[in-house]
Amino acid sequence: MSTSADRQVLERHGQALDRFTDRVHAVRHDQWDAPTPCDRWTVRDLVGHLVSEQLWVPPLVRDGATVEAVGDAFDGDQLGPDPVAAWDRAAAAARAAFRAPHALTGTVHLSYGDTPARDYCAQMTTDLVVHTWDLARAIGADERLPDELVAAAAREVAPYAADLAKSGLFAPPVAPPPGADAQTELLCLLGRTP
Repeated sequence: MSTSADRQVLERHGQALDRFTDRVHAVRHDQWDAPTPCDRWTVRDLVGHLVSEQLWVPPLVRDGATVEAVGDAFDGDQLGPDPVAAWDRAAAAARAAFRAPHALTGTVHLSYGDTPARDYCAQMTTDLVVHTWDLARAIGADERLPDELVAAAAREVAPYAADLAKSGLFAPPVAPPPGADAQTELLCLLGRTP
């Protein structure tokens, strides 16, 4: 039986998936090679990263697989000739894996150690939220993120924000402008300049 907290985590994850899906479906044919706020990533690279991230969810959450067992199964181009369809399939599989009975009560075996599945879902949600903004910025779509998702992402990332730039996966934080709203503060914390 899922708890209220589990339902809230799943609801936020679903909202974040839906937001990113909306942006993927808005990408025009001529925008797949456009640059994004993520250094060295085109729109296709960004969507490819998120597709790969979603593909990891079923084996880790549903099957209890380790990173080592999955190996390089999701390396390389996972988009093929139809990036939108690839995203839709990967997103549906991730959603189903997280929503399976008792999925959030388990443990996932990540590269940095065993992690509660609930925490992994929250991390995946934060990744989706931030990259939704990246994709929206790249294709000229609506960049506004729901306040609840911004607040949840900020809570999730705050404890380890200082280590993100050291990882090389994020740019160093930038100072938010005076009077910045919560979304701008989150993006600046993650090295983005809104």
